[in-house]
Amino acid sequence: MKPFRIGFRTVKTAVGVGLAIWFAHLMKLDYYTSAGILTILSIQTTKRKSIHAIYTRIIASFVVLILSFIFFNALGYYASVLGLLVLILLPILVMLKVTPGFVSSSVILLHIFNEQHFTWSLLGNEFLIMLIGFGVGFLVNMQMPDIEPELNVYRIEIEKNYSIIFTEIAKYLRDGDTTWDGKELLQATEAVNKGKSLAYQDVENHITRKENLFYRYFDVREQQLEIIERILPKITNLPTIVTQSHMIADFMDELASNVHSGNTALKYRRKLASVKETFQTMPLPRSHEEFVAMGSLYQFIEEMDHYLAIKQNFKGLAIEEGKPVFD
Repeated sequence: MKPFRIGFRTVKTAVGVGLAIWFAHLMKLDYYTSAGILTILSIQTTKRKSIHAIYTRIIASFVVLILSFIFFNALGYYASVLGLLVLILLPILVMLKVTPGFVSSSVILLHIFNEQHFTWSLLGNEFLIMLIGFGVGFLVNMQMPDIEPELNVYRIEIEKNYSIIFTEIAKYLRDGDTTWDGKELLQATEAVNKGKSLAYQDVENHITRKENLFYRYFDVREQQLEIIERILPKITNLPTIVTQSHMIADFMDELASNVHSGNTALKYRRKLASVKETFQTMPLPRSHEEFVAMGSLYQFIEEMDHYLAIKQNFKGLAIEEGKPVFD
């Protein structure tokens, strides 16, 4: 059983419903409680989704008003006419791509059907209910919690796990240590997935921002994780430990100590290029095992260069007093 918990969205919904019904009642509107229903339908998980929800519901409501005027005045206020109207309504909403507005428009449709008379007074009443319901829903849903601290938690978790993974790679390259159980790889995968999902939510909560550095950051880490998953078999399947393995181990140890949100990729790409150049000056492999090991190490270098190149194209997050701020 999940623990009892009242989330921020629940609080917003409760406040919004109360305010909408209070305003509608204050204005002495008929069916004033329906303003609360429209508010509930307007509150979504992100600002962009809320705006789209309100848009679809407004369009659907206007379609219902037009169809109601035509159908009920022409055919009368009968249940069969109501059913026919709904039959026509749904395909129109699908055609206009505002299907989510069906429920809210049905509320207005039933008001008109209950009144059994289409008047300007009724039309004004429904417009005001829509204005209050959708307006309060919009204003309430513009209040979103700050999720950057939570994004920062996932960022730190990823960087910590990447650092451990690189340290374990260095241990294996240096002395063939195989005691690592690989749990950090699973933890990093989970942190990347959760962080990217949360960052996307942050994107949806900024209407005008064209770029979200946190989302880009987690996208970069996801691409790097794919490379890490590819290089691990190349290292663990080395047939022998050669002298060059120690050089790469030293590089990985240094890289492990400098996994962060800034952008120092160019510096380490140059170091990696220097390691590769040193390889070329060293004696050729003397056995088949050494030849295979050297081939795997060259592939490893190419993959790590790709790992760093991905980060180089990202301008990075600057860290100030424990909180990420954008360069």
